[in-house]
Amino acid sequence: MPILCKPYVKVPENIITQEQTLDLCKRLHPDHPSLNKLLSIIRHTSVKKRHILQPLEVALEHPGVEKRHAIHEKSALEFADVVIRNALKNAELSVSDIDLLIVTSCTDFSFPSLTAHIINRLGFRSDTKQLPIAQLGCAAGGSAISRAQDYCMAYPDHNVLIVSIEFCSLLYQPDDKSIGGIISDSLFGDAASACVMRGKGGVGFQVDANTSYLIPNTETYIAYDVKSTGFHFRLNKAVRDTMEPISPIIAKFVERHGLDVRELDYFIFHTGGPRILNDLVKFLSISNDKVQFSRECLSEYGNIASVVVFEVMRRMFENANLKPGARGVLGGFGPGITAELNLNTWVA
Repeated sequence: MPILCKPYVKVPENIITQEQTLDLCKRLHPDHPSLNKLLSIIRHTSVKKRHILQPLEVALEHPGVEKRHAIHEKSALEFADVVIRNALKNAELSVSDIDLLIVTSCTDFSFPSLTAHIINRLGFRSDTKQLPIAQLGCAAGGSAISRAQDYCMAYPDHNVLIVSIEFCSLLYQPDDKSIGGIISDSLFGDAASACVMRGKGGVGFQVDANTSYLIPNTETYIAYDVKSTGFHFRLNKAVRDTMEPISPIIAKFVERHGLDVRELDYFIFHTGGPRILNDLVKFLSISNDKVQFSRECLSEYGNIASVVVFEVMRRMFENANLKPGARGVLGGFGPGITAELNLNTWVA
């Protein structure tokens, strides 16, 4: 069975704290009719700090779509160099051992995909297969793992490299006064990751099964409005109630494999916000300590989109003290509303 090896995650050096975010909200939106509500929501996001690609005052400027795209593409390749080399080292493989390259990113659009740039830049084999995933947002990390498992089940001797690059700060729109837009500006951070799935061998999370679920008629809950100034992120408050219908789907997925979700040893959940994690704990009837690493990721990095599940996984590699055979679920949640789930076993 295929195994996810230890991921490598890189965040930018520039940091914005919750206090800075609150001060910024007051400075930029002093006459907003919902200012007190916005400040209260920001205080309750649980996000103590985030990392952003550019210094704060630079990030607040909008130099135009063309310049933002150039910054994104250049930075994406620089970050990719670092995370890929370290992820391959973690998996004890080289670029020549990779058969499929998956890249997830929802914060820019490159044509050709970043997969082609990475293959040429780092010297991957020319017959390396490419799978860019650009429109699943925060769910893309879970989807990439599931597609990698499908591939490795078909080709057991092959290896897959998953690269996730999310620079959410490059989506900032200075003229956006919507509550959802302002809240997302206070929640999202920037990061990049890489993780190898080995078809054979390795130490880490063995992926046993995967599934997907789309909540009907929720396409407008998380969306982009495409305007002359680029992507404008739209966040509907109804998102916070989506874990109630998704939780039974998770429980039934686990039951189909002869397990009880309440008895699983760990959970690697996307950090959409504290309400998302609180509801998963509540509706799955699991102990709060089983989402500890997701809460830590939210507090220290904010919502880093498709990178989240790999950062939570990295923390588990280093701190969880899992016993061989421990079972758990990974869940990524994103626009659609989409849930991407897989069932794992820790292999030491």
